[in-house]
Amino acid sequence: MSSPGAPYAPTNPARTRIAVVVSGWPRVSEVFAVQELLALHRSGMLAGIWATKGGDAGPRQPQSLKLDPLVTFLPEGHTARQAAAMADVMSRLPQPVTGVHGYFAHAPSAVAREVAGLTGLGYSFSMHALDARKVDPAVLAERADGAVEVICCNPDVRLHVAGGRREAALVRHGVDLQRFTPTTPHRARPQRRPVELLAVGRFVAKKGFGVLVDAMLDVDLQARLTVVGTGPLQDALCSRIRQQGLEARVRLVGPRTHATLPGMYARADIVVVPSVVDANGDRDGLPNVVLEAMASGRPVVASDVAAVGTAVRHGSTGYLVPPGAPWAITAAVNALVADPVRRRAMGLAARTVAENEFGLDSCTAAFCRTLEVAHA
Repeated sequence: MSSPGAPYAPTNPARTRIAVVVSGWPRVSEVFAVQELLALHRSGMLAGIWATKGGDAGPRQPQSLKLDPLVTFLPEGHTARQAAAMADVMSRLPQPVTGVHGYFAHAPSAVAREVAGLTGLGYSFSMHALDARKVDPAVLAERADGAVEVICCNPDVRLHVAGGRREAALVRHGVDLQRFTPTTPHRARPQRRPVELLAVGRFVAKKGFGVLVDAMLDVDLQARLTVVGTGPLQDALCSRIRQQGLEARVRLVGPRTHATLPGMYARADIVVVPSVVDANGDRDGLPNVVLEAMASGRPVVASDVAAVGTAVRHGSTGYLVPPGAPWAITAAVNALVADPVRRRAMGLAARTVAENEFGLDSCTAAFCRTLEVAHA
């Protein structure tokens, strides 16, 4: 395992300088972006960050503060106006920029492409989940064909550019194996109760927290659930908990960052990820919570949606259940509640998968290497 934050050493450190366009800054849920941007910064390849709009109020991921001095907010308005402003700033940087990268497929990639046209540089862009579905397929294919590289973080989102002339690079998001570490839950012994369930995510439809609340009606009474997050569906979720009479067993604790989340995983016995496909077709790719839980040595009960199954191995590191099926969540959770030995074995297996396939250093190094090659 590499050391925490080990920098990627570019082949041509003096020649590779990437200007990155993001969407809102900062975003508490986009820890993957912070991790990859920090890796670019440590490698010496990050020329700057340009944000198309402001970000979230409230708590921030502590790592994001290190990047604030590199962030420039673009003026409101059309893509052409934002691109002109970005190109102007780039022209006055002390070191020349060699490439432009849009960190998402929608507005950031549009700005990156426009800047490339103004400056004669090549552009690339990343795709994650909803951003790919915010762009008309024909526009996305055209944008991908004009790019020097397209980076997808999971196989599901990679399918969105499968019809173009360019094959997208698959570069997974990683998890910090030093920040999220396995501990032996003090409730692993059969005589200690209650069993702690944890769910983490934004309160939006695709996260499926309403389904999870319904599942709790028939979950073993020895289990209780903590839900971390905030969002537009919070009031509806609170009402659902009251209507089901679950106030004593389900609590919403608000948003948390990486400053406190590792301790919450350490206190949990089981992590539940009840994702669904919402009415607009939006769905998760591979949520941060899955990898953080696995790195923390916790078994995961998760919906078999999009790329979740590339990390959660059914029967080995946790259980995959049909999306939108509270009965299936109930059955999987109850099986783990009743068997602390199985919980422990699955948690150990989950940590091994996280170490072997999703280590942050190796994943961010692949991201940096892909951009270096693309913009050489």
